[in-house]
Amino acid sequence: MLDNAVGTDIKISGWVRSVRVQKRIAFAEISDGSTLKGVQVIMEDPLMAKGLTTGCSVEIAGTLSDSPGREQSKEIQANSVKIIGDADAETYPLQKKRHTLEFLREIGHLRPRSQTIGAVTRLRDYAEVGLHKFFHDNDFVRIHTPALTANDCEGGGETFNVVTLGTEHPESDFFGKRVNLTVSGQLHLEVFAGAFKRVYALNPAFRAEPSQTGRHLSEFWMLEAECAFVDSLSTLVGVEEEMVRSTTRFLVENAGAELDFFARDNERLAQLVRRLTDQKPYARITYTEAIDILQRADPVANFAFKPRWGQGLQSEHERYLATSHFEGPVFVTDYPAAIKPFYMLPNPDGRTVACMDLLVPGPCELLGGSLREHDYGRLKSAIEAQGFEEGSLDWYLNLRKYGTTPHAGFGMGFERFIQMVTGLDSVRDIIPFPRHTGRCQY
Repeated sequence: MLDNAVGTDIKISGWVRSVRVQKRIAFAEISDGSTLKGVQVIMEDPLMAKGLTTGCSVEIAGTLSDSPGREQSKEIQANSVKIIGDADAETYPLQKKRHTLEFLREIGHLRPRSQTIGAVTRLRDYAEVGLHKFFHDNDFVRIHTPALTANDCEGGGETFNVVTLGTEHPESDFFGKRVNLTVSGQLHLEVFAGAFKRVYALNPAFRAEPSQTGRHLSEFWMLEAECAFVDSLSTLVGVEEEMVRSTTRFLVENAGAELDFFARDNERLAQLVRRLTDQKPYARITYTEAIDILQRADPVANFAFKPRWGQGLQSEHERYLATSHFEGPVFVTDYPAAIKPFYMLPNPDGRTVACMDLLVPGPCELLGGSLREHDYGRLKSAIEAQGFEEGSLDWYLNLRKYGTTPHAGFGMGFERFIQMVTGLDSVRDIIPFPRHTGRCQY
């Protein structure tokens, strides 16, 4: 709209963010969600503002003009104002003041109208477009993996079971077996990677993890990709790094105002965005090197969980590596086999697997991936050792019998990517309708 020439007749519709009535003139800020800032409307007759309240919906016709104010370059001189839907000024909860994110979570049906959640929503939209663009530009095919599945990809058991109410055997009567909501589409993507070489998915995932931290949700979005004919971890890391760089650059180019909004008082966040988009390779270290760095830092950092080889990295360890030591993104590779899932390819040392996590300031672990085990015998032994129901993964094993290839893949939490570029503390402020332990509104 603001790209039109001054003097253009224009009509807008949206919601009133604020209204100010003076003796001889009235002002209103109108938002339709398309930009960070609303558009200022000038009403030279204050009576035109009669009935306008914060939150009401309006349709306004007028003329576009230059604005003498510093907050906007153009404004609308109103000719007519029509109220479409009233909003009670006494009870409407989003007044023109700073609201805490905790408060906004309590009014989830109205919080999209807030400036912060509006900016997050536009960043989600542009980030998804940027991701799709990266994958399509690099010859990936999008696959819609199922939400209902008979397997638990990671073997953690933190799944939501599907039941049919009113039947004798609610967990099995409908499908004839136990079925759950997916925690990952990886295994299904591997099926299509055996025919299309490069595939990806961006789909909802579900995890029945009883966590109350701001890092976890029960329903979230996962970006996952699988590549056939890949036998080098460095090749996979290169794809992951360029995906993050390309998508962040897409945000800078198309949603720069939203990024600036979150970084306006946070120079470290602005520095991180610049680091993510520059051409300097992201840092890369092995898990063993990470443990060494953490152990040397412990006397000063005084970690609650002492770093020891063979144990998983805790959030405080990941945060130290990404935020304090490297001050930016860092790939940690070659974790101990004992703490990683069954499908990862063992390294020649027999102790570690060919995998990686990308750690970043903010969400800490942004993504994780690995080379996949492509040998039938070794994978069969790994599945048996994991204790899966006999025969439940025969289809997955069969992929190694008929034209198997070295292949690799990774998964990235979409909300964590948005958390990284906004600097927000909780993913509950990043997903439109957060679901977590004890809470499933709307």
